[in-house]
Amino acid sequence: MPKMKLVLPEHFNFSTTIPVRITDLNYGGHVGNDSILSLIHEVRVQFLRHHGYTELDLAGTGLIMADVTIEFKQELFYGEALRAAVAATEFSRVGFELYYKLEKQVGEKWVPVVLARTGMVCYNYTLKKIASVPAEVCTRLLS
Repeated sequence: MPKMKLVLPEHFNFSTTIPVRITDLNYGGHVGNDSILSLIHEVRVQFLRHHGYTELDLAGTGLIMADVTIEFKQELFYGEALRAAVAATEFSRVGFELYYKLEKQVGEKWVPVVLARTGMVCYNYTLKKIASVPAEVCTRLLS
């Protein structure tokens, strides 16, 4: 099976630092793939909060993650910190893509650990239906 290769946007307009917790480790002693998805979720929540939103209130609608692609580059261990960057792109009538670049510091350089993409769909949790992306969201998430 061919390996997935993500093409990241050139510009990321948000970044945060997240420490690796002991609970993120698997039996191999490094961060497990399930924990990477949890870390991506944390980064997404911080990104939305930075822009004044939550996953349940994106200018009056909610969000559902429709799909995810994760490309693992390096191992990550307890005590390391992630620099996590997020960019919103590819807006459609009902959703958009979020790209993530998770890096760790090795010496003087930051090296990629994980590249990821999530397909986000707007969703009305009350009506249990897909909803349109609110007009303000595109502008705000791109800033």
